[in-house]
Amino acid sequence: MININNISFSYNDNMNLENINLNIKEGEVILLCGESGCGKTTLTRFLNGLIPNFFDGKRKGEVYLNDDSVIQMHIYEISEQIGSVFQNPKTQFFNVDTTSEIVFGCENLGIAEDEIKRRLKEVVNDFNLKNLLDKNIFKLSGGEKQKIACASISAVHPKILVLDEPSSNLDSISSWHLEEIIKKWKSQGKTVIIAEHKLFYLENVLDRVIFIKNGKINEEWSISDFKNIDLRDLGLRQLNLDNLNAKHKEYYSNGQKLLELKNFKFKYDKTPVLDIDRVKIPKNEIIAIIGKNGAGKSTFANCLCGLKRSCKGELIFDAKALKRKDRLKKTYMVMQDVNHQLFTESVLDEILLSMDEEDIELAEDILTNLNLIHLKDSHPMALSGGEKQRVAIASAIASKKEILIFDEPTSGLDLKNMMKVSENLRYLQNLGITSFIITHDFELIMETCSHILHFEDGKIIDNYKIDEEKLKDFFLNS
Repeated sequence: MININNISFSYNDNMNLENINLNIKEGEVILLCGESGCGKTTLTRFLNGLIPNFFDGKRKGEVYLNDDSVIQMHIYEISEQIGSVFQNPKTQFFNVDTTSEIVFGCENLGIAEDEIKRRLKEVVNDFNLKNLLDKNIFKLSGGEKQKIACASISAVHPKILVLDEPSSNLDSISSWHLEEIIKKWKSQGKTVIIAEHKLFYLENVLDRVIFIKNGKINEEWSISDFKNIDLRDLGLRQLNLDNLNAKHKEYYSNGQKLLELKNFKFKYDKTPVLDIDRVKIPKNEIIAIIGKNGAGKSTFANCLCGLKRSCKGELIFDAKALKRKDRLKKTYMVMQDVNHQLFTESVLDEILLSMDEEDIELAEDILTNLNLIHLKDSHPMALSGGEKQRVAIASAIASKKEILIFDEPTSGLDLKNMMKVSENLRYLQNLGITSFIITHDFELIMETCSHILHFEDGKIIDNYKIDEEKLKDFFLNS
């Protein structure tokens, strides 16, 4: 069905893909895996026509869809047969409300109104979206946006689906639900190609695994063979999470010093989305903030940082009550969408922007620790999603604030860079910094965190020292 014939490509002088040859049969579910920057996303851009239609570079080779060259096809012809979900769903939205976005592709293709209504009902049921209809897209959580993007593509009924990090912002329930959706697509005979770092939800849907390294296909396995490989040796995330154990079961500081939050309440319009009367949390720990998509985690982070003016809560820190303006000086947040906080012309300048003095040597040390030093002269907006994430984390480290909040810091990161983030969080802890980690990444929590805040409907429903059984019940059995 898809024949990739000797593809090579470079955006600049560095080769991103080199001599890629691959045949994909109709109805196959294929995983493209490998470390960040190995070329997975570039390969997906060949499949969906974004190369050469939107991304320029030096290229050779051909991609054939049946007997047609994808490179020679118009975008509208490709979109009738191939649907794509990007790593950042915001980049593919055309509407401000969710319902219009879901049906946008169908309307663009001139599908009859009655059929559009039928397909809308179908995907709302398949993706469990009833509570997200007619909502403002810009007020959704990252995971909710991802679900809308998946639904909008599915509604077009393409024969082939190309998914780039589709689980990057999804909670555990939504990830398992995505597994069911992929199974349904597979039962319908659709071809699904997934570029992904998180593998746990794919174990029972994959047919083949393509391992890419330095722009080349390094290995290829059937799923049965892939299950018997030590994935950590390849720098890959775990396929089965059941055997993971918490690395930090005791508090770093013995839990003697506490932070206290008082009266953290916030509303969007007149709708309450955060309601915390009072809670005590151990200081100088790495605290995981967990919960379903839309549970209020990111809103809590914004309020804790002092970014929400109408949230009047207090943070008791070192026996002082810090109100909103005080918290702005004490805290630093790495946002879920890091594009909002990248401002300069180079990665090095981005780190220096967060520092009190222009200490280039210290900035370069931080970049080295996060495996970014080779990109120090690159423009931040030209980096991959995972690389941008690490630049924002480097800026947080450089800020020397006493409380750091990270919103999905390992979204789009491979194993090696997830471990780099973990190491740097432990380094920050040694400096006396308290870190809050909003995350759906079970592997990161087990590797790094010692305390859990569990959110639901804007409230903290559980507040506990890390407990493997509780966490596995939430992440693996939800």
